[in-house]
Order: sequence, then structure tokens, then C-alpha cells
Amino acid sequence: MKRIIISSKAPKAVGAYSQAVEKNGMLFVSGQVALKPKDNVMVEGGIVEQTTQVLENIKAILNEAGYTFDDIVKCTCLLTDLGNFKEFNIIYSKYFDDEPPARVTCEVCSLPIGALVEIDCIAVK
Repeated sequence: MKRIIISSKAPKAVGAYSQAVEKNGMLFVSGQVALKPKDNVMVEGGIVEQTTQVLENIKAILNEAGYTFDDIVKCTCLLTDLGNFKEFNIIYSKYFDDEPPARVTCEVCSLPIGALVEIDCIAVK
């Protein structure tokens, strides 16, 4: 049976999707952009601030479901400018210890709500 995860400490979904879905010990976290949970407004600043907010949103969803960053096995990271990769990667790396998950990082032409970065992930218990 699948379980829908909803955290009040992460932004509300802005479309027809769940923040995350858990099934058979696997958690699928929907793509997160840098919306602040309190008002669903984009955080001010550039790639550093947005990457930090995205990862904090993911952290809130993981916590709600009883998972941690250590449980993440795969991330997909979308950037609107790969020129931001170095700064993005510095912040991203702070959230993972010595054994980071598999990852795909791609440049895309645009993201919802004018975001600079979007990350989704899969976590396994």
C-alpha cells in the first residue's frame, strides 16, 4: 500500500502531485524548488540560497516520512545554468557525507516559478 507524505515544513504542492510517496520501503520525493514553506514564495537570492532552500525542503519531507539524507540513493538535479554548477555542488555536498547518492545533473531551459534549481530524489530503507 502506498503512503502519501505531506509535511507542513515543506512548501505545498503547486500542482497535481504529492510532496512524496512511499511504497515498499522506498520514498519518492517530488522535484522541489526553492519555495519557502511558510508562504510558498521563492526564496530571495541566487543559486546558493535556492539550493539551500531546496535541500531544506527535501529534509523536511524526508523527516516527515522517517527518512534521512543517508537513505537517499538517487537524486536528479536540474539547473537552468550549468555555469552555477560549482556553487550548487558546494552546497549540495554539505548535505551528504562520505557516501553520496547516485546523481544526474542537467541544464534545462527553464523551471517552474522561475527557479534556478530543482531536485528530486529516491530514498530506500
